[in-house]
Amino acid sequence: MENLLRPIYQEKASQKNTLGVLLVEKIHENSPVTDNFDVILLIIAREAKDEWYVKHYEFEGRTAAMHIVDERLLNEWIDTSGYRKVIDWLTNGSVIFDRNEYVANLKDQLRIFPESTRQLRKVIEFAKLVRAYRECRELYEAKHYLDANSLMVRSLHYLARVAVLERGFHPEITLWNQVRKIDPEVYKLYEELMESDEEPDKRIQLMLLASDFAIHSRAEQGAEHLLSIMREKDEPWTFGELKIHPEIHHYNLDLSILLEYLVEREIVDTVLVETKGEKIYHRKYQVAE
Repeated sequence: MENLLRPIYQEKASQKNTLGVLLVEKIHENSPVTDNFDVILLIIAREAKDEWYVKHYEFEGRTAAMHIVDERLLNEWIDTSGYRKVIDWLTNGSVIFDRNEYVANLKDQLRIFPESTRQLRKVIEFAKLVRAYRECRELYEAKHYLDANSLMVRSLHYLARVAVLERGFHPEITLWNQVRKIDPEVYKLYEELMESDEEPDKRIQLMLLASDFAIHSRAEQGAEHLLSIMREKDEPWTFGELKIHPEIHHYNLDLSILLEYLVEREIVDTVLVETKGEKIYHRKYQVAE
């Protein structure tokens, strides 16, 4: 396979801004990791013309997809899980070109999984978890049980990713196979939802109770990235100040619902500041002591 694709990747490897080339082959007949292509060529470039350029090939009855990804975008995907497959490509792909051991160092970084990156990933997934759970509860209370069931499945996926990150691992494409090995309690919740013989309303009611406890017990750890930023200054923060903070922009769309949840759990306090309007106050936030 590599020999057949050599003319394609050699041309890219000869360019000075190419940092590395990896090859990922399809293992199973149906492969979500490779989008069912027989092979993926991942080419990492510095200051690429396009942030993400993709080209498809066919040869001898086989298919290939070439992804040329700018280094900055790749790092953003790694930090935020913006494109989940790329972690698998980097971890399991064969290195066929490596300029100055760039790819080798990147693989080491993935294995080490720095605490700062893990905290960011956790708060992104935790904020999505809180939103999905809240939306599920609203749909349940409105008696839209089938829609609530869909949101419950989604919230359990976010919970599973948080659980994997807590153990210091990157969530994989085959997430539940991974969770079954490292967090049986979270896996059991998913199994009960999928296999329960209860009526939809009873099933979701039980899942909401169990999920509420699972989320509550992880709240401080899941939101630690945000809480550590809020502790950087003694004065309380306005929502606007937090929203534009450069380290929060990856999850600012879920920031409002996350803050509200932390306030409800008394992990974050609100501080009311008078305005010119009578009995109208600006709301600010600080970590509870």
